Amino acid sequence: MDGSEQPTDRIHQRGLGMLSLKGLMDLFASLIFLSVILFVPAGGLDWPMAWVLIGVVLACMTLNMVVLLQKNPAALDERVRLESFRVESGAKKWDLLVICIFAFSTLATFVVAGLDYRYGRLVDHPFWLPALAVTGAIVGDLLFLWAMTVNPFCSKVVRIQKERDHQVISTGPYRYVRHPGYVGWFLMWSAPPLILGSVWAFVPTGLSLGLIILRTYLEDRTLVEELNSYKDYAVSVPYRLIPGIW
Repeated sequence: MDGSEQPTDRIHQRGLGMLSLKGLMDLFASLIFLSVILFVPAGGLDWPMAWVLIGVVLACMTLNMVVLLQKNPAALDERVRLESFRVESGAKKWDLLVICIFAFSTLATFVVAGLDYRYGRLVDHPFWLPALAVTGAIVGDLLFLWAMTVNPFCSKVVRIQKERDHQVISTGPYRYVRHPGYVGWFLMWSAPPLILGSVWAFVPTGLSLGLIILRTYLEDRTLVEELNSYKDYAVSVPYRLIPGIW
């Protein structure tokens, strides 16, 4: 062992190594699941735009994992742990319901798009439209990643993290809107129907986007009521999602 290496350094390195492994397992499982819910309804693998979507998801998830390992490993750990979904962790019960419905609407988006491809219902669109959607998804992911890198209290569920001395974050994108991560989400989840060319997929996608807006409102209300100094922050940053509008 190098004499300059401290025990705490070795512990930290082993912790990041385990977190990296969890992140890779999560990435692999997500891509397998996405492939199944796209290609099984589609009836085959010969769907070029589905492969484009999978490539975008792979690139974004890989970038997120690499950056968060360096900048905010706690946020990555939160996103690859299932324990945070337990009610006793402090998660709001209404949020668990929102998460379940969102998961269903997301699943439905890809299944419907796959069925549209299988039965020849996909629409012809100019090349720039899916290209614009891919760009929007990447921009949304970068905004979501920016929010996660500056916010050590990022969580998959809405809860006040009293055990971690939950504090208001007002740096980075939080200087402009109170929920920049949801802005990124909105951009990302608007993209799949446009990339895949499925009009009917906009029906479950519309539900997903509505749930993002609803969750933003309910989370913001929770923070106003339960998090110290959030009311003052809400005065200084008056917009939840879109500057000048809401």
